[in-house]
Amino acid sequence: MATDEAFVQIEGPWTHRTVHAGGTRFHVVEAGDGPLVLLLHGFPQFWWTWRHQLVSLPAAGYRAVAVDLRGYGASDKPPRGYDLPNLAMDGAGLVRALGETGAIVVGHDWGGLLAWTMAAFDPKVVRRLVPVSAPHPLRLRASLLTDPLGQLRASGHTLGFQLPALPERRLTADDGALVGRLLDEWSGPEWPSEEDALTYREAFGIPGVAHCALEYHRWFFRSQFRPDGLRYARQMRAEIEAPTLQLHGALDSCVLPRTAQGSSRFVAAPYRWRMLEGAGHFPHEELPEEFDAELIAWLADPEPDR
Repeated sequence: MATDEAFVQIEGPWTHRTVHAGGTRFHVVEAGDGPLVLLLHGFPQFWWTWRHQLVSLPAAGYRAVAVDLRGYGASDKPPRGYDLPNLAMDGAGLVRALGETGAIVVGHDWGGLLAWTMAAFDPKVVRRLVPVSAPHPLRLRASLLTDPLGQLRASGHTLGFQLPALPERRLTADDGALVGRLLDEWSGPEWPSEEDALTYREAFGIPGVAHCALEYHRWFFRSQFRPDGLRYARQMRAEIEAPTLQLHGALDSCVLPRTAQGSSRFVAAPYRWRMLEGAGHFPHEELPEEFDAELIAWLADPEPDR
C-alpha cells in the first residue's frame, strides 16, 4: 500500500495551506475567525481527527487550525526531531507562524503530551490548555512503573514499537489493517465506522508516516534512561500556568482514566476534569456533540473553575 500525500487534502468547510515553522513545512487546515485554537492530533491519525471541531469551533467564534504533526500526513518527514522538547518548539513556532503570540491548545493522545510540554516549556504561547486522552507526561511515566497490570499493560504496543523496522512493516501490512485494529481496540463500541477506519489506514500508507509515527514512541520510552529524558522530566516539573480542561473517555483502554486523573497536581491555574461516559480513547470523534459542548462552554467561561 502506498498513498500519495494529496490523499489528506480532504475537502470540507475549511482551507488547506502550508505553514513554515523552524525550518519545517507543516500542512494545516483552517476555518473561522477569532481567538486561535490549535488542534494537535495523536496516533494513529492525522489532522482529519478534528473534522467535527473544524465546524463547531468556527460556529462558536473561534479560528480553528488543525495541523499534521511532524512526520504525518502532508507535513515534512525529517529523519529526526520526534522528541517532545523539539515538538514543543514546532508547536510554538506554528502559533507564531499563524500570526499569533498565544493560542488555546487542544491536543489528543500524542498531541496532548505535546500540548502539556508546550505549556511547561513556553507558558506564554499556551493561553488555555485542553489535553484529551493524555495525562501529564510525568504522570504517564510514573504510571508505567507503578501500575504494571494497568497502564504498563495498556501501553504494550509502545514496548512492541521499540523493535527496529518490523513495527513499520506491521503497521503498513494488509493496507494498514493493524491501524484499524488499534482504533477498534481503543475506542468505545460505536466507533469507528468502516469508512473512518479506512481513512486512517490509507493515511498510514503515505511513505515515511509509519516510521515517523513510531519515532515518537521510541523517544518517549528510551529517553527515560538517558540524560535528555532526565532533563525533560526536570523541566516538566514546572507548574502549568494556563487554565486547563482535561477531557477523557471513561472506556479508554489505551490511556486508563486513572492514569490521567492524577495530572491536576501539575496545574497551578484553574483546572477542570471531565470524564465522557460511553467514549473510549477518541472522545472528540466518538461523541463529538458532547465533547464540543464541554469544550465550548469551558472556553466561553472567563473564569473557569477548578
